[in-house]
Amino acid sequence: MGETENHQHHHHPPPPQVVAPPAAPPPNFALSRGPTWTPAEQLHQLQYCIHSNPSWPQALLLAFQHFIVNLGTTVLIASTMVPRMGGNHGDKARVIQVLLFMSGINTLLQTLIGSRLPTVMGVSFAYTLPLLSIINDYTDEAFGTEHDRFVRGIRTTQGSLIVASFVNIILGYSRAWGELTRFFTPIVMVPVVCLVGLGLFARGFPLLGNCVEIGLPMLILLIISQQYLKRVHSRAHLILERFALLICIGIVWAFAAILTVSGAYNNVKTATKLSCRTDRSYLMSSAPWIKIPYPFQWGTPIFRASHVFGMIGAALVSSAESTATFFAAARLSGATAPPAHVLSRSIGLQGIGMLLEGLFGSLVGTTASVENVGLLGLTHIGSRRVVQISTGFMIFFSIFGKFGAFFASIPLPIFAAIYCILLGIVAACGITFIQFANSNSMRNIYVLGVSLFLGLSIPQYFVMNTTGDGHGPVRTNAGWFNSILNTFFSSPATVAIIVGTVLDNTLEAKQVDDRGIPWWKPFQHSKGDARTEEFYSYPLRINEYIPSRFL
Repeated sequence: MGETENHQHHHHPPPPQVVAPPAAPPPNFALSRGPTWTPAEQLHQLQYCIHSNPSWPQALLLAFQHFIVNLGTTVLIASTMVPRMGGNHGDKARVIQVLLFMSGINTLLQTLIGSRLPTVMGVSFAYTLPLLSIINDYTDEAFGTEHDRFVRGIRTTQGSLIVASFVNIILGYSRAWGELTRFFTPIVMVPVVCLVGLGLFARGFPLLGNCVEIGLPMLILLIISQQYLKRVHSRAHLILERFALLICIGIVWAFAAILTVSGAYNNVKTATKLSCRTDRSYLMSSAPWIKIPYPFQWGTPIFRASHVFGMIGAALVSSAESTATFFAAARLSGATAPPAHVLSRSIGLQGIGMLLEGLFGSLVGTTASVENVGLLGLTHIGSRRVVQISTGFMIFFSIFGKFGAFFASIPLPIFAAIYCILLGIVAACGITFIQFANSNSMRNIYVLGVSLFLGLSIPQYFVMNTTGDGHGPVRTNAGWFNSILNTFFSSPATVAIIVGTVLDNTLEAKQVDDRGIPWWKPFQHSKGDARTEEFYSYPLRINEYIPSRFL
């Protein structure tokens, strides 16, 4: 606990608010008077905040935990997309390697010169719709083998990623994205951050339900060991609070392996076999021992205008989702809210990351991983160094394929059980932003309610009406227009940003302070709050060499 306490006396009080002298309090008819909590811009219940570091052995284990959590999403997206593109098990293993490699590189870049927050950059599901339309284009053409169709699809994806990346680079480094974020207030942040967690509900129990006998024990075991058993002994408290996730994965994975070997799944449906068996991913047999990802490994990129627009839509969606995730990450790592210039440079850097992904032949672009931010809240450790060490694991396991494949064969329902908890923590983190605004104002309740509901409801309509080949409900004659709109409105966080920002900035508030602006304003400017420099400045005095207009 020492760490966060040491930092407490650097903190400055919130900006003074001009308040009218209070009227005489009404007579209190009830006897109930509970305590009130003052709003806190930083969480003080963390054991390590953003720039304090646990001991090296602990940091390594925690970093490995981040790697495992990120691996689940990577395997999930590769397992759903590669077979549809016509790829075999070997292709799937290579795609997982490239995705991991790019995750490692992008996370390292973001933590060093991007947002400086402890966020892992993981694969983004926003790119699946444009990817499906690329797959769909190539299903009717005649190819010599299925593998040729796969390579053709991935080369087209590369071309689209390269072009779309410039949208993010321009938006970020021209400072335009930061200017847009100045319209955010605590009232907008509640639904946006909440839905970046809740919007992924399909990755929770629906995925767990594919194999209940593995997923449910994992969920129950994780809650009991991490929250209840830690009270047994002070030593157990530290170990279980920080590493219960790894311990539970080990136990349940072994249980799944025993069920597989004992023949429990010999006579069940193919779908159940895929979800439950530990040997069904065929990654161990097909992954190479050593393979370093290199640019253009699938061949030269193919540029097709019709597909670029869908990717541009996905790039904007992943920027919106990352921005929401950065706010949650700042909260759960004990930092203050990220200012506009930090958000700008992190989105610009995300564009550069996308460009690299296009060159290296990645399947999808990256976004800040919501699950890993949930992990900061679960372990109470928001240290930036832990996330930087986890990039070492990602890059190592992406080069030494057999070792990576070993962990990638953990059944997906185990990951789904973890997501049930981690995504919930991020969603709840969004709700805490309401402390800075007046939660008794009817206008605020209206803005919150409409943006929360539409943010869940509109994407649900789009998902339910999207056919298997990626055709969404928007079907005009202009294919590029369809791609952009279908991608936009399938993302809960993006819908919440649009609805929330518009409503909050156009409906007038009865009192200026109702929206929480006095708390919020200082953090939007680089010089607005003394702590901003402490959390978000570049490492190793790089900023002395950068022209001040870019800082």
